[in-house]
Amino acid sequence: MNSSERAVAEVAVVIPCYRVKRHVLDVISRIGGEVSRIYCVDDACPEGSGRHVQAMNSDPRVRVLFHEANQGVGGAMITGYRQALADGAGIVVKVDGDGQMDPALIPSLICPIVEGRADYCKGNRFFLLEGLGAMPISRLVGNAGLSFMSKLSTGYWNLFDPCNGYTAIHAKVLSLLPLEKISRGYLFETDMLFRLGVVGAVVAERPMHAVYGDEESNLRISRVFGPFLWGHGRNFGKRIFYRYFLRGFSVASLELVLGLLLIVWGGGFGVAKWMQADALGIPATCGTVFLAALPIIVGMEMLLTFLGFDMSHVPRDPLHLQL
Repeated sequence: MNSSERAVAEVAVVIPCYRVKRHVLDVISRIGGEVSRIYCVDDACPEGSGRHVQAMNSDPRVRVLFHEANQGVGGAMITGYRQALADGAGIVVKVDGDGQMDPALIPSLICPIVEGRADYCKGNRFFLLEGLGAMPISRLVGNAGLSFMSKLSTGYWNLFDPCNGYTAIHAKVLSLLPLEKISRGYLFETDMLFRLGVVGAVVAERPMHAVYGDEESNLRISRVFGPFLWGHGRNFGKRIFYRYFLRGFSVASLELVLGLLLIVWGGGFGVAKWMQADALGIPATCGTVFLAALPIIVGMEMLLTFLGFDMSHVPRDPLHLQL
């Protein structure tokens, strides 16, 4: 992207609206002049957030889109993304309507994209440690666990807050993503990262404070834990297959396969010999123990080497500059 293209890149904001009637107008009022269009997507909100915006808002940049049935935050964002692309936006920002994301940070969030250093940028609530006191302990622990699963399934090991929903994306990269395949529910943010990893997009982060007021979260850990675990496991398997076997084969691919085989063989051999020794009442010999332990040790070493390779090969060259 040359300097003239950067200057005219149109920034659009998408606000998914579900039970945010109390906060959404304040969020809109704090969106600065760097934004050209604002899309409020009423995701069949039982409070009528979309109608409320239409009735009370005076900002000419705002357009309200409606879903007849609830599709989840991902579904709302995909509707907004498609409309922003159709209207010619250059960068699309996601801002939640509950007031937890400060619109004043939009210039900072889009900066790495405008400067050609990233294709996608996310907020990072864990960078400013003094601000973490505002985050409820349950969310802090939950986010830490989900962040690790996200790193594993997406391959973006350099991110500290991959579950953060305050994001910006270059339209050229957005247009490459199979929007129809991206999760509509709470896995949306990490599913976006998985799809970005498949195309090799560069992802950056920007510090932000965790803001919690009187808003109520619609997320229930007990209800989404199973889908989260399944979704991350599925994406991890796809990512490994795509990157290390379908699109490329390297020493790391061999280390992964051989490491797993050695661990399975060593563990199976050890269990079989232990059961045999227990049945006969004869202690296993040192040699038997060695033959079971050595493959497991070597296999673990291979898997750690593979993990090190995977962590060091995060995309570095912005994709939108190549399009």
